[in-house]
Parts: sequence; C-alpha cells; structure tokens
Amino acid sequence: MKPGTRLWLFLPAAAGLAFVLAGGFAGLAPFGRPSSPPERTVGDWLNRVATAERHITNVVSAVNFDYRGLDTLGEEYILFASVIGVAMLLRERRGESERDHPEGELARVWQHRSPAIRWSGRWMIGLVNLFGVYVVVHAQLTPGGGFQGGVILGTGALLVYLAESYRSYRRAVRRDWVDLAEAVGAGGYAVMGLAGLAIGGSFLKNVLPLGTTGTLLSAGTIPVINLFVGLEVAAGFTLLYLEFLEETREESSGGRS
Repeated sequence: MKPGTRLWLFLPAAAGLAFVLAGGFAGLAPFGRPSSPPERTVGDWLNRVATAERHITNVVSAVNFDYRGLDTLGEEYILFASVIGVAMLLRERRGESERDHPEGELARVWQHRSPAIRWSGRWMIGLVNLFGVYVVVHAQLTPGGGFQGGVILGTGALLVYLAESYRSYRRAVRRDWVDLAEAVGAGGYAVMGLAGLAIGGSFLKNVLPLGTTGTLLSAGTIPVINLFVGLEVAAGFTLLYLEFLEETREESSGGRS
C-alpha cells in the first residue's frame, strides 16, 4: 500500500475516533465529583456486599478473581503472550538452542562478587521467596495477590544470579520446569472458569465452599485462581530473566562463553 493511500485511510479513522472521544469526555462529570451518588457507585456497593457474598476481607481480590474475573484472565494472557513473544524473538536472534549449549557448558565472564554481596544475597534469597509466597497465599485476606507475589518470586529466583553466578542460576532454574509452570498457571485459570461453567452454569462462577471469613481456606475459587496467577507470573518473569541473561553472554576465544 502506498504511503498516500495509508494517509487517506488514517485521516477519516482518526477524525472518527476524535469525535467519539470528544463526546465521551463531554459527558463526564466534573473532575473530583462522582457521576453517581456514593451509595450507587460500584466501589461502595462492592465494599458493602463483597465480604458477605464471598467471605473475603480483601475486596480487590474479589474484584480481580471473581466479579470481573474474565478481565483478569485476559490480563494474565497478555503477560503469557508477551513472555512467549520475547522468548521467540531473542532465541531466533541468537540462532541457538539448548542442544547447542548444554547447561553444563554455559558460563559467563563476570566480576567476582564481594563477600558482603554474596552473603547478604544468600540470606535475601530465602527471605524474598518466603515473602513472595506469603503475598500470594494471603490474597483473600490482605493486599497483594498472584500478580504482586509472582513478581516477588521471580525476583527471588534472580537473586541466585546476583549473589552467586550465572552458572548457579542456570542450575537452580531449569527452563523445562519453568516452561511447564507457566503453562500450568495460564491454563489453570481457564480450567477453573470451565469448572464454574460446568458446575454452576456460568464461566468462572465461584463454586467452591466459601469457608470462614478471615481464614486462608475462604473465598471459594478466589484463592485457587490466585495461586494459578502467582505461578504463571513467577514463571513468566523467570523466563524473561533467563532470556535477557542469555543475551548478555560474552564471546570468548573459543566461542560464546
């Protein structure tokens, strides 16, 4: 398509979008003033009913994994697709595979860590991962959840590289297992949705026992879905770190080291 043709196609589309946006903005309430009375806003309604309906003390998790769980499923798959895209682009650019460089042959040229960095890093590995697990499993009780805890867990794994070496990181993080974990996390969310459809008649319907409010075994399917999200996010970030670190491997006289 010629540049002039693309321009003439773009201009009417841009004008139409601008017209729609202008109409939408014109109908908004003044800044700082809600468009509905407080008792009629979605946030106030959820604050009143979520704890009683879902036996949950963190209303944000109820919104993410129940009331608008389908939107969160889409958000999870955005991350899933992004990780796949990065892996495909970087691996194709390198033109190499695991067969070309078995894990035992991978090495990096790096400056030796000081004893202070090594010992503090080793202590932080356990603490950061423990905190990540805590954030994930307490999503129905306190602020946090699978997205936040998954990022913390992915960072906790990266501390192995920061405190030790690239070789140690590759020994601790097995790519095949991380690939599997990401797939299980992404697929588990969809499976829970189908289970709700089969048992309750609607996709992602909360069909498990709600339990006692304020306990770990509460809120029905919300903590289960949240665990799948935490697994997918942690594995996704770990795969990203693996790919980025592969890009930093340096050339040696005998090839890539």
